[in-house]
Amino acid sequence: MTDYDVLRVFCGPNGGYGNELGVVREGSVLPGRGDRQALAAKLGFSETVFVDDPERGLIDIYTPTLRLPFAGHPCVGTAWLLDVPELVTPAGVVGTRLDGEFSWIEARAEWAPPRTLRQYATAAEVDALDVPPPGEWLYAWAWEDEAAGRVRARAFPGRGDGVEEDEATGAAALLLTERLGRALNIVQGRGSQILTAPQPHGWVEVGGRVVLER
Repeated sequence: MTDYDVLRVFCGPNGGYGNELGVVREGSVLPGRGDRQALAAKLGFSETVFVDDPERGLIDIYTPTLRLPFAGHPCVGTAWLLDVPELVTPAGVVGTRLDGEFSWIEARAEWAPPRTLRQYATAAEVDALDVPPPGEWLYAWAWEDEAAGRVRARAFPGRGDGVEEDEATGAAALLLTERLGRALNIVQGRGSQILTAPQPHGWVEVGGRVVLER
């Protein structure tokens, strides 16, 4: 089995929850896309990252069924693991920074895959949702405290690949921040926390806590 690290990204204040991420630090051991896709499917994480150049931050991201040009929680986690000033993805160069307990990336909304952002009237409605049938990548959200920018959210990829609900989703949080035009404090899934902040010229920062699981 290829060596890989497992991180939890966007952990809650006590270090719990977060979305698991597989990171293969030596991507050269699996240079082919087919082999990478097969490993990502075998591991079963919502995303797996292959690091092709750790000094430059060159990375390649896969779900269990497809390759992504950009994704939020893989970039936040890999930025924390490699401690580099930027990551190079097929979508573009992602700025990174570490600030105390938070790892941050800076990216653009147009890099994120399309998502359906559906607002609900209350956080309780979001909590009560059942997993929808495959076919639509749904980000369900509601204000917990609109004045404070606090959001309750759940994410349903709808790919039919075994990942029925995404515990924490940086790309969807980026899209929501770009739509609302304001900083957000998002509680997603069972208790993960995502912080965001719009930046000048169409950039958005997305940050969270990262823990090395193994």
